[in-house]
Amino acid sequence: MSGHDHEEPWPVPTSLERALAAEISLRSRMRHVAVGLAGGCGAVLIALLWATEPGPLPARTHAAFAGLVAVGLAWAALAAWVLTRRRPLYGHDRVLGASVAVAATAATAVGAVALAAARGTPAMTLGTALAGTALVTVAVLLLTRARARRRELVRLREALRELTRR
Repeated sequence: MSGHDHEEPWPVPTSLERALAAEISLRSRMRHVAVGLAGGCGAVLIALLWATEPGPLPARTHAAFAGLVAVGLAWAALAAWVLTRRRPLYGHDRVLGASVAVAATAATAVGAVALAAARGTPAMTLGTALAGTALVTVAVLLLTRARARRRELVRLREALRELTRR
């Protein structure tokens, strides 16, 4: 009989128990279902609009449609990936989601600033650049927070493993 064969299970630290319960809760899974449906439906709707547009479209319109479809598909793929995992992800899903948000926000901001510069006034371009910078900053802060949360969850997981080795 090894030192790990006990009648009672090892005590799980309350902080890890709460974190894991939140990660695998029905509420969390339903949130990912909603994200996946929104991304997938959005991508399909935009693709249908793109496919049914009459006449030749300018290259920038094709690029905009392609970008929007790609963003929708990225959200749908992320949700599908999370929902097919049968184990806690320790915040990896949040890091990936925040990364998608940073990429989508940055691409949107760059496109909006380019459009404002080409068609608007200098004041409009500046306003668009400031708004885009603010949105990208928020997305980067969310990514930073998601990475910190993942580090904390992984630290808690390792602490639990260390407890079970004793």
